[in-house]
Amino acid sequence: MADKEVEEIIKKFSGKLKREIAAPLPYSSEYLQFKEEIFPSLTRFERVCKNCSRILRTRASKKDEARIQEALDTAHLDISASDVTSFAVFILLATFVLAIVFSFSMFLIKGATLEEFPFILLFLLLFFGLFLFFYIINAPIRIAQSWRLKASSQMVPCVLYVVIYMRHTSNLERAIKFASEHLQAPLALDLKKVFWDVEVGKYSTVKESLDAYLERWRNYSVEFIEAFHLIESSLYEPSESRRIMILEKSLEVILDGVYEKMLHYTHDVKAPLTNLYMLGVILPTLGLALLPLASTLLGGMIKWYHVVVLFDMIIPFGVFYLTFQVLSKRPGGYGETELLEQSPGYVQYASTKPYWIAAFAVAPLFLLGIAPLLFATKLPQILGLQNDIKINIFGGLNFFDFKTVAGTKVGPFGIGALMLSFFVPLSIALFFSISYKIKTKELLKARQASKLLEEEFASSLFQLGSRLGDGVPAEIAFGRVAQSTAGTTTAGFFKIVNTNIQQLGMSVESAIFDQKRGAINEYPSPLIKTSMHILVEAVKKGLQVAARALMSISQYVKNIHKINERMRDLLADIVSDMRSNMTFLAPLLAGIVVGLSAMITLILGKLSTMMELGLGETPVAGMNIATLTEMFNIEKMIPPYFLQIAIGIYLIELIFILSGALITIESGADKLSEKATITTNLQRGLLIYTFVALIATLALGALAGVAIGGLGT
Repeated sequence: MADKEVEEIIKKFSGKLKREIAAPLPYSSEYLQFKEEIFPSLTRFERVCKNCSRILRTRASKKDEARIQEALDTAHLDISASDVTSFAVFILLATFVLAIVFSFSMFLIKGATLEEFPFILLFLLLFFGLFLFFYIINAPIRIAQSWRLKASSQMVPCVLYVVIYMRHTSNLERAIKFASEHLQAPLALDLKKVFWDVEVGKYSTVKESLDAYLERWRNYSVEFIEAFHLIESSLYEPSESRRIMILEKSLEVILDGVYEKMLHYTHDVKAPLTNLYMLGVILPTLGLALLPLASTLLGGMIKWYHVVVLFDMIIPFGVFYLTFQVLSKRPGGYGETELLEQSPGYVQYASTKPYWIAAFAVAPLFLLGIAPLLFATKLPQILGLQNDIKINIFGGLNFFDFKTVAGTKVGPFGIGALMLSFFVPLSIALFFSISYKIKTKELLKARQASKLLEEEFASSLFQLGSRLGDGVPAEIAFGRVAQSTAGTTTAGFFKIVNTNIQQLGMSVESAIFDQKRGAINEYPSPLIKTSMHILVEAVKKGLQVAARALMSISQYVKNIHKINERMRDLLADIVSDMRSNMTFLAPLLAGIVVGLSAMITLILGKLSTMMELGLGETPVAGMNIATLTEMFNIEKMIPPYFLQIAIGIYLIELIFILSGALITIESGADKLSEKATITTNLQRGLLIYTFVALIATLALGALAGVAIGGLGT
């Protein structure tokens, strides 16, 4: 009885004490919640792998297990290597079963002979299953690489925040906590994990946990490790001036290391990118020019769907693999540090509404592009329309020009069908351009405004620090800086802070960070927010401490800006070459190939018509028309209609892949810039391609029509 009363008293007063103290939850408890909110796709991947592992349990080889587990730890994936292999094997078996069932179902429904069994379809489906297997088994490697790429772009700000904090407070734990609160994911999640590992008992101290985390970067960013070791060594330095010098040296080490690595990368990447462009763009495009004649010489063995599979699936996959190999060697430490998922306008970016708007906008163009296929059906007869139209400018050829072979229509081979086919790739390109434009427009404006603001804010910070150093209280210093910076973008921020202090009687902290009236609400910049947090903490230790902190931030930001400009200069040649190849040379070559294909088709079509008119003995280049048409039978040729669509889609895929590579080289992992760049490049590339292909088709087609037309006279 007494024990029960004691328990009730303890329970009562412990609850009261807890309410009075209002102690926050352990800092590291934010780790799991932060991970699930910022990276929901990772948690979904974890759930799928675990569910498949319950159905089909497999084990990875020791070599693969070590490699996959390292990647899983890097990407904070709470699964084992066996879970990943179970998922991959499950998908492989499921795809194989579906491929066999689907192929045999088609074979039995058609009632065809064994020779007509869809072996190619079965092979492609089985190959697709193998592709999915290796794609899933290597998914942790790709996720870890993407994680490192994004995290490494935040290394310099991370060291900057730790150094700035430790200038006035020599406490490593608080400095790391401060950095994790003001950095964005994924590096913020890594730093929270440092505290989490201490709380769960994996390591006994934060320093031990931090050192273990830094070892993961040993093969990727030694300068990051060296910078933190210098920061740790400053804790044991008794001299204040020597301690500050070591902290500043740590920032210098990481900046110099990043610059040196990017310098080597720009030299090493030129040859692989040249090979990539030659093997993935030039040679396939030139090879397309031979396909029309090759298909006729081989007696129709090459069909249009073979071209689609080769040029729209296999070759783009090869280009993607080669670009992945090039990008995997990109060093970290430089790139866009803002996390898109934490931007205020992310709701618009994640919305599917732009896709629906774009689909309705381009649907008429797409329907116009596939309209020639309707003339291969009985629909024109039902509607009372002509099956075809004669075009006199091209020697009296048909507009759609379908041929009938063994009771089946093949084609279209006509110049009119080819013209309409341009609307198919154009509509696809416009679909992505319009949807991506809607998604990224406001976010890009906000980012550009934030960048401009931060460039001006560095000098404004120096002025504020100078005022504080002169002994002016922070409450008055904001008003004076607002007056001296009048007319600039940052003047508005200082003016709002000053108004909140002078007219509303707020403290400096409330004037900046108040949820309703705080100036930071109007200027949501990570740099401004971090600087003001440092100011609020530093002012508590004196005006001189705050002044030195702000002037140090100003100087650090200017130094980082200089390094970024030097990085852009290093990458300028590579970026300009890739952009010109992607948006000019590749569309130009593809357009000319379409024109040549149209010319060959027109010539063979005209010769075939002359044969039907009884002019088979007419000599052409030392051979009669009958011999030529027997060698180059237009009915066994790949229709230029399908060839053009395949080329257009291939070009769109190239622009997607190379635009992503371009942004990764230039800015690291940056989805916003990637989609904005794809929008611009699609518009330029497809307009050039369509214009060149149209002009080449009309010019070469008219020339061929005139030349062949003279044979029948």
